[in-house]
Amino acid sequence: MCVGLPAKVVKVREGMAIIDASGARREVSAELIDELEPGDYVMVHAGIAIAKITKDDQSETDEIMEAL
Repeated sequence: MCVGLPAKVVKVREGMAIIDASGARREVSAELIDELEPGDYVMVHAGIAIAKITKDDQSETDEIMEAL
């Protein structure tokens, strides 16, 4: 099973995004998402932002992961 992790976008430039995933900052590909801006939330899998999500989605996913 593969797990995507929710993250907040901190910076976007040239098809890449700096994301904050529970305090850990990483650079991921943002090529799959149009109009991505700092402050957006995304689901990240294998170093790629695969979908925009809402803050509520991010909070719910964090709660589930903590419970596991």
